[in-house]
Amino acid sequence: MDNAAILGWTLLWLVVWGAIGGIVTPRIYARKDLDISDAPLGGAIIGAAFGPFGLIPLWIVTPGFSMRWLVAAGMVILGIIAFAFSKAYPTNLCVTDGSYVTSQLANGLVIGIIYSLMALGLTLIFSILGVVSFAHGEFYMIGGYVVYVMSTSVFAQDMSPLVWLLGAAVVTFVLGAIFEVFFLRVMGTGKIERPVEYAILVTFGLSFFLQYLAQAIMGASPVKATRFWDFPVMALPSAENPWFLKTTKGSLTLFEVIRIPNARFTSAILAVILLLALMWFLYRTWQGRGLRAVSQDRQAASVAGINPNNMNTLAFAMGAMLAGLSGASLVQVFSWLPQVGVPAAARSFVIIVLGGMGSLPGAFLGGLIVGVVETMGTGCVPDPSRAAAYMPAYGMIILTLTLLLKPTGLFGREL
Repeated sequence: MDNAAILGWTLLWLVVWGAIGGIVTPRIYARKDLDISDAPLGGAIIGAAFGPFGLIPLWIVTPGFSMRWLVAAGMVILGIIAFAFSKAYPTNLCVTDGSYVTSQLANGLVIGIIYSLMALGLTLIFSILGVVSFAHGEFYMIGGYVVYVMSTSVFAQDMSPLVWLLGAAVVTFVLGAIFEVFFLRVMGTGKIERPVEYAILVTFGLSFFLQYLAQAIMGASPVKATRFWDFPVMALPSAENPWFLKTTKGSLTLFEVIRIPNARFTSAILAVILLLALMWFLYRTWQGRGLRAVSQDRQAASVAGINPNNMNTLAFAMGAMLAGLSGASLVQVFSWLPQVGVPAAARSFVIIVLGGMGSLPGAFLGGLIVGVVETMGTGCVPDPSRAAAYMPAYGMIILTLTLLLKPTGLFGREL
């Protein structure tokens, strides 16, 4: 049996025993009147990791599922896959070059932080309004175009990039607020018989309108903004021995192993600052407490003097602004087109389903997971010419597994 066949049989083993564990375990737990909420996920992970040697004791003892040993079993699965992959492709960079793997992981975490920023906006909208905005990707697209236009304009190109980011925030916030007031606020008046379906249709309409409006104004040719800031050229501890830190204008290298491009690094730093600012706003300001109160109990919040309609507008506008800022920070990384928001929105849906609908910590962790999976999956594909084409598949695999094994997501709750 050749090495490629070993990898194929290994993946088949994981899929078959994972499916058996995910299907049979909930039935056994239900027969014993035990909690089955985590049984599909737990059974699938134990089955994939240990096969019948783990499932049979699990079905006999039927213990409660601890996140600690589920994570340990997940690490066993990753180890099995890594071992089979190394046997199938012994010359792959992910097998032979540890520094390459470390750099891929670091870049995955960096891009995952940026993904989290956009997903948090979608989560915020869902937790307050109870609807999913299908125009979220278009606000991401608009934020990038605002920064590009300002960076090339004779009036604003000499300004600080912070001004460009502020411009993107203002534009997307105002657009989100106007749209919510004129098209979504009517859902709370009782004039709409099916508000959820109405929200889907109207946000779809906004998505098409903004996408084709941007194409009419900006054209269909890809654009890209210049780097916001250059790194200072330096090396620590010395220029002759830069083992700890080395920077050029365009990249940063740590421990002579981890290399992160300037644009991605600055985008991640901006995302972290914005995430911290969002947490401060939600937990330290009256408006933030109002948003949290409405997300928990709309009627009780109304009795306490909070206007749910105003909170709806604020939530949608802030969600649009977070998407716009995510695009504004990434327009220096990727080429920008009017359709650039479509894959970004799809990725955000995957993240919030993985993390749990309405969960802010879940959106953050989900973004990190998706970022690492995409980066590692793309970097380790044996055929580099096809690697980028496989990227959308990783999100769909994550979405499918989440819906099958844990529909509420990592931090979600039963509705």
